[in-house]
Order: sequence, then structure tokens, then C-alpha cells
Amino acid sequence: MHIETDDLSRPAVAGLLREHLRHMQSLSPPESVHALDLDALNTQSRSLWTAWDNGLLLGCGALKELSPTHGEIKSMRTSDRWRRRGAAQAILGHIIMVAKQRNYELLSLETGNHPDFAAARHLYLKNHFIYSEPFAGYTHDPHSVFMSLRLDDSSIQGLY
Repeated sequence: MHIETDDLSRPAVAGLLREHLRHMQSLSPPESVHALDLDALNTQSRSLWTAWDNGLLLGCGALKELSPTHGEIKSMRTSDRWRRRGAAQAILGHIIMVAKQRNYELLSLETGNHPDFAAARHLYLKNHFIYSEPFAGYTHDPHSVFMSLRLDDSSIQGLY
């Protein structure tokens, strides 16, 4: 498996992101869907990475800069066909490493509270994220869970 910086030009990547958006829309009411479409992902303030294995797209994840010290994880998705192969962990680890290289102090995310999001929440908790308050314009929402990771926390040094 290898991680690549992506520019959304490949049909497989666009397809995976459309799959992601459809899935989010099937689980939450419209006002609670915070997944980004292709146009919103394709801006300078966001970086996107994809995980590949022998030419097969396994998953993707993006990092949005909220401020010079705060980043947000967006569009984490593993293809339904390729789950449980370590792609989500690899992409998350890559995003955390890049966030640290950018000298972010805090990494935040919003995910759902629906049972379908349990594996994602487990992944984030396993990687030292903690539940937190809404951030960057988000508000309390019964369909959302907010999590954050302090990158300057000594307990995570050397893990990524």
C-alpha cells in the first residue's frame, strides 16, 4: 500500500468521494451532512491523499487548514470493497504526520454518531483523539460527534 497526494482528477477518486457523500446523506439529515463535494475539496486550503494497492484505490482523506495552528480532517473514506486492510490507519497516520510538519498544534474532526460511524470513532480514539466541543463554526448537533488531537501533547510524541 502507498499513499499519494491527489488532485481529484482520477475517475476512481471522484467515484469514491461521490460514494462517501451519498453514504453520509443516507445516514444524516441534510443540515447535518458536513462531507465535502468535489468542488469544495478542490481548493488550496485542503490537501487530499489517497491510498492505493496494486492500482486499486483503497481510501482517501483530506486535511483542511483552519488556521496556522489548527487543521481539520475531512473526507476520510475507505472503499466499501477494501475495508479492514489498514488503509484508514495509513491515511490517518499520514495526515497526522503532515499536520505535525505544518506545525499545527491541534487537529480536529467532525464525524457522525450513527452506529455506522462506530468504526471511525474507534479509529480516532485508538489514535489518541478525544471527544471535544464543536469548532470552526460547527454547532452542537445530535447527529455529530466532534473529536480533537493535541499535536503538542507529549503522550503522542514519537507515535506518528
